[in-house]
Amino acid sequence: MRLLRGVVFGERAPANPRNSSASCGTVDADTSPSRREFFTRVRNASAISLVSTAMPVGSSAEAGLGALGGAHERVTDSYEVREEAARAQRQVSVPKQTTNGDEQKYRNFIGNYSKGLPHNAIGEVDPSAYRSLLSVVRQGTAVAFEQVPLAGNTKLVNPLAGSAFDLEGTDSHQLAIPPFPAVASQALADEAVELYWMALCRDVGFTNFATDPKTLGAVGELSKLPGFTGVTSETLFRGFTVDDVIGPYVSQLLLKPFNYGPYEITGRISVCVPGLDYLTTEAAWLACRNGQGPFPADRLDAQPRYIRNGRDLATYVHLDTSPGGFIAFHNAGIFLFANDTPLNSGNPYRQYKKQSAFGTFGVPYFLGLLGEVVQRALKAVWYAKWFVHRALRPEDFGGLVHMSKTHKAAYPLNSDVLNSAALAMAYQKNGTYFLPQAYPEGCPQHPSYAQGHASIAGACATILKAAFDGDVPFSALTNSEIVIANEDGLSLAPYTGSDASQITVNNEINKLASNIGRGRDFAGVHWRSDYTAGMRLGEAVAISILSDQSNIYAGEDFTGFTITKFDGTTISV
Repeated sequence: MRLLRGVVFGERAPANPRNSSASCGTVDADTSPSRREFFTRVRNASAISLVSTAMPVGSSAEAGLGALGGAHERVTDSYEVREEAARAQRQVSVPKQTTNGDEQKYRNFIGNYSKGLPHNAIGEVDPSAYRSLLSVVRQGTAVAFEQVPLAGNTKLVNPLAGSAFDLEGTDSHQLAIPPFPAVASQALADEAVELYWMALCRDVGFTNFATDPKTLGAVGELSKLPGFTGVTSETLFRGFTVDDVIGPYVSQLLLKPFNYGPYEITGRISVCVPGLDYLTTEAAWLACRNGQGPFPADRLDAQPRYIRNGRDLATYVHLDTSPGGFIAFHNAGIFLFANDTPLNSGNPYRQYKKQSAFGTFGVPYFLGLLGEVVQRALKAVWYAKWFVHRALRPEDFGGLVHMSKTHKAAYPLNSDVLNSAALAMAYQKNGTYFLPQAYPEGCPQHPSYAQGHASIAGACATILKAAFDGDVPFSALTNSEIVIANEDGLSLAPYTGSDASQITVNNEINKLASNIGRGRDFAGVHWRSDYTAGMRLGEAVAISILSDQSNIYAGEDFTGFTITKFDGTTISV
C-alpha cells in the first residue's frame, strides 16, 4: 500500500509525547484525565463484538463482489487501510512547540491574550486570573475551564477543540507554526503600522489605491519598514503568494454570479455603512477587554454591493456564519464545477470513457472534503491558539500603544509604531491611539495566533487545487470574463490590466484564500503573521488528509493529485 508521510513545518523534536513543554501550556500527554479516559474507552470497546448486518458468506450478494473479495476479506482490508494510515501518522515527528517567550518574560502578561478576564484601569490583566487560566489550560478539561475567572458575560470560544483527537490526517499536536513575533519586536510593531493603515484605508476602493492620498501615504511609510520593503500601490495590503499580486485585488470567485441549485447568487453581499469604527475610546476599549457585552450589531447598508474595499471584505468575514470563510470555498467549488473547469491531472476519471465521477472524485466528493478539512483545520489552529502561543490581539496591542503615548504606562514597544504617521492620523481622527476596530465587539473571545479563517482558507484552497487543473486560464472557463467591482459596488466592469491573461484557476483560488485572511486583518482583529501562519497550517492539514485517503480507492487508477502549494512548489499527494 502507498502511504505518504504527513506534513509538519516548524522545528521538530523527538517523537515522544513527554517532550511537550508545560511552559508552553500544552496538555500533559500521560496525565491528562481526558486522555486516560479516552484510552480506557478504547480498551473496553475492543472487547465488544461488532454485529454485522451483511448477508451470510456464500449468499448471492457475495457473487457480485468480484475483485473486491468476500465479506470477511473486505473487513480485513478495511482494517488494514485504517491501521496503516494510523501507523504512518504515528511516524510523523512530534515538533518542538516554540513560543516567543513573552508569557515568561512579563509578569503583567502584556504580550498575551487575556480578553474576558478581569483587567485594571489601564487594561492590564489581573495576574492571578491569568495564572488561573494557565492552570486550567494545563488541566485541559471542560470542568477546569468552567472555573476560569471571567469578568464579563462573554464566553471563551471552544478552547478544548485544541485537544480533540481525529481519525484522519496528522494530529493537531504534531503540527507546529513558528513563534509569534514578540510584543517588543520591530516585526510586530511594523505589522501594527500596517494594521493602522488598513484601518485608515478601509473605505478606499481597491481601484483607487494608486491615487488616494491615504493609500499613497501607506505605501510611503510601509515601504521603508523591513518587512514591507518594495511595497507599491499595486501590492499594498495583498497576500504573500505570488498569485496575490497578479490581477485585481478581489478574487473572481468572490464576485462572479452562479446558480446555487435552484437559487441565483448574484455576487453582491450585505456590507456595512462606511466610516464606522469601534473601540476608539478608553471606556469602550476597557469594557471590551473585560468581556462586558452585549455589543451592538453591525450597521448594514440597505443596498447589497459587490466587494470593492477593505470594509466590504471585513464585513464578508464577519457575516459568514458558516465556519470562518468556508462558505466562500463551497461557493467557489460550485462555481468551478458549474463552469466546466478541467479536473486535476491526477483525477482518474479524466481517462475513463464509460464512467463518471460522483461519490469518489466527483462533485459531492470534493465539496464534502471541504467540510472535512474545515473541522480538522480548526482543531489544529485551536491547539496553537490556546495550548501553545496565546498571542495578544491587535486591539490589545493598540491599548499598549495608547497607554504608552498618553504616559499612563511605559511598555517596551518598538519606536516604529510609536512614531508612525498612521498612528498620528488615527489620533487626529479619534483623539486616541487605539487601533480602530471594524466590529462593534472587537476581536472574538480566543487568542490571535494563528488565524482561524486563514487556516480554513488554507485547507479549503488545497482541496480545490486537488479538484481542478490550476494551470487553466481563468478566462477560458465558461462565462468567466475577468471583472472588478465599480467604485460604488453596484456593478461589475471588465478588468483591463496588462496581466489579465496571466490569471489562472490557481491564481484565483490562492487569492480567494488571501482575501478571506486579509479581510480579518482589515477588520483589525488579526495580524499579518496570524494570516500567514494560518494559511500554511491549513494547507498542511489538508495535505495530510489527502495523504491518509490515498489508499481508500479500491479498483480506481489513482496515482495522486498534483498540487501547487502556497510557496510555489508542486507536490503529488
